[in-house]
Amino acid sequence: METKNSEQIRRSVRSRYGEIAKQGTSGCGCNALSSCCGPDSGAIGKMSQAFGYTQQQLGSAPEGANMGLGCGNPQAIASLKQGETVLDLGSGGGFDCFLAAKSVGETGRVIGVDMTADMVGKARQNAEKVGAKNVEFRLGEIEHLPVADASVDVIMSNCVINLSPEKINVFREAFRVLKPGGRLAILDVVALQTLPDEIRNDLSLISGCVGGTEKVEDIAKMLQDAGFKNIKIRPKDESRRFIQEWFPGRNLEDYVASATIEAKKPF
Repeated sequence: METKNSEQIRRSVRSRYGEIAKQGTSGCGCNALSSCCGPDSGAIGKMSQAFGYTQQQLGSAPEGANMGLGCGNPQAIASLKQGETVLDLGSGGGFDCFLAAKSVGETGRVIGVDMTADMVGKARQNAEKVGAKNVEFRLGEIEHLPVADASVDVIMSNCVINLSPEKINVFREAFRVLKPGGRLAILDVVALQTLPDEIRNDLSLISGCVGGTEKVEDIAKMLQDAGFKNIKIRPKDESRRFIQEWFPGRNLEDYVASATIEAKKPF
């Protein structure tokens, strides 16, 4: 079976999520095209609560920001503080950014980076809806962040890094832009075992947050090689239920699960 190269993967991911942004469609977790949620905001809200978001959080973001594209709630592990600078990798419609903005307050700052121009445009429109002054959205690739060295306290990401064909570069860039003592607070999908070629080379499964996943030990090694310490990766066994709904009948829940990924940049 043909192995997909990095540019093929980027085109597929950019096309898929660009269409979602333009059409205003939503997903049911990372698999943006799953039929289990679709455009039903009530179903998206219910799924988001299952991911760990509170009703208060869901009600505080601008309408349309929560597109149902995550696999957990990075706010739950980020421990955000007033005045901190937060970076969201793959910010989509801006949902997690707006929640983070409330946590860091007027003295804090939130930056969202997304490689899809339509998503960045959508997020900026959402920011205008609520007059968010401490949030900005930048167009860029997470492997080449448009962010200054040592300028960020916390990096969040919600079901995005698995989409990158160059994950080690994502972690190196994350290390570069974090201040000494800065931390990662990531939710992502990880592989529980080696993926068969028919999963790993299927572009629909790659852009659906399954085909590009890496095993826990491989992610830990990449984080370590990038310079991170205090690495903690915790797969969430209960996530396999909703992964089953993303691609019914494919038994993908036997191969992948959502996980929290935490690490720190040494002082």
